[in-house]
Amino acid sequence: MGKIRTIEYFRVLPRWLFVKITDEHGNFGWGEATLEGHSQAVEGCLDAMIQRFVGYEADNIELIWQTAHRHSFYRGGPVLMSALAGIDIALWDLLSRRLNLPLHMLLGGAVRHKIKVYSWIGGDRPRDVEAAAKERYAQGFRAVKMNATEDVEWLDSPSALETSVERCRIVKALGMDVGLDFHGRLHKPMAKQLAKALEPHHPLFIEEPLLSEHYEGIKQLSGLTTIPVALGERLYSRWDVKRFLHDTSIDVVQPDISHCGGISEIRRIASMAEAYDVALAPHCPLGPIALAACMQVAMCTPNFTIQEMGLTIHYNTEAGAYDIMNYIKDKSVWDVRGGYVEGLKGVGLGVEVDEEEVRHVARTANAWAPKGFVGPDGSIREW
Repeated sequence: MGKIRTIEYFRVLPRWLFVKITDEHGNFGWGEATLEGHSQAVEGCLDAMIQRFVGYEADNIELIWQTAHRHSFYRGGPVLMSALAGIDIALWDLLSRRLNLPLHMLLGGAVRHKIKVYSWIGGDRPRDVEAAAKERYAQGFRAVKMNATEDVEWLDSPSALETSVERCRIVKALGMDVGLDFHGRLHKPMAKQLAKALEPHHPLFIEEPLLSEHYEGIKQLSGLTTIPVALGERLYSRWDVKRFLHDTSIDVVQPDISHCGGISEIRRIASMAEAYDVALAPHCPLGPIALAACMQVAMCTPNFTIQEMGLTIHYNTEAGAYDIMNYIKDKSVWDVRGGYVEGLKGVGLGVEVDEEEVRHVARTANAWAPKGFVGPDGSIREW
C-alpha cells in the first residue's frame, strides 16, 4: 500500500495525453487520457482530479473510480471519462508493477496468448487503398479498416456511394478482411443504401453507420442488413452502452479505453456485452499506452474479437515522426505476424515508457485541433 504522491500529465505529439502516477514509495504507473481535439479540456479536468486524489491510497482503484464518477454529480461524457481513464489505467499499471505481474493476471488471467489486430488504410478521404492494403499485408496484418466515404450530403446522389463499394471489393480481392467506418458521416437515407450495397462484398463490420445519438435509427438499420454493426467510441460508460444492448441493435461494441473510464469500465462493458452475445473490439487509433491497456484487457476477456492498432494511421503521419513506436523502449512488442500480436508478457501494462522522450516532446507539443468537413454550399457536414 502507498498513498498517491504525484499525478502528472504530458501532452505529446501527435495528439496524445499521457498520465503518470507515483506513490509515496516511488512506485509508478502510466495511463493515457487522450481525447482527440480536446486535450485542454481533459487537462483542466485532470487538474481538479489531482487536487482531489493526491493522498489517496493508490491500490484503492475502485474507490477512486467511484469517487471521481459519483461525487462529480454531473457524470459521464467524454471529458470527465477520458480524464478518469488516464488515472484508472495508471493506477492499474502501478499496482501490477508493484506486484511484479502482467496486468491481465490481476483481471483473472489469460484466455488467449495472442491478439488479433487490424490497422488503418486510406485516410480521411479514402484513396489508394490497394497499395495501402498490400503494404499492411506485408507488415503482417490480415485485416484493415478504412473510412467508408468522404463527406456526404444528408441526401446525396447514389453515385456518391459507388467508390465505397469498389474500395471494399478491391481490398477483399487481396485476401484481406476489411471493416468500413461510416464514422457517423452518413445520415439515414444514405447509410441504408450503402449498407445494402456493401452486403454482397461481406465486410467484416460497418462502424458507426449513424451517430450514436440516433439509437432508434441504428436499431432500424441493424434490422435491414446482415453485416455486423459496430459502434462505441462515442459511448463513455456502461450506461451509454446499455440501450444498444437492450435493443439488440449492435453486434460489436467498440469502447475506447481512453474515453470510457479506463480498464475498470471497459471490463464492465465487456461483461455486459457478453451477456447479449455481443463481441468486444476496442477502439484505439491512439497512443502506445492506450493500446497496451487494450491488449491487457483482450488477454483476459472471453468475448474480445479484434483490436484496432493506430500504426502509421494518417493522423500520426500528418504530425511527422511520431507514432505508436515512439515513447516506448521495446518497439518489438507491436510486431504483427499472420494478423496477430503476441500477448504482452512484461509487468504492468507490458510496455516500458521512455519517460525522457515523453518529457522532451511535452515541453513544446501543441494541442491537436478537431477537424471538419464543409460542403460546396458552405454548410457543415459530419466528419
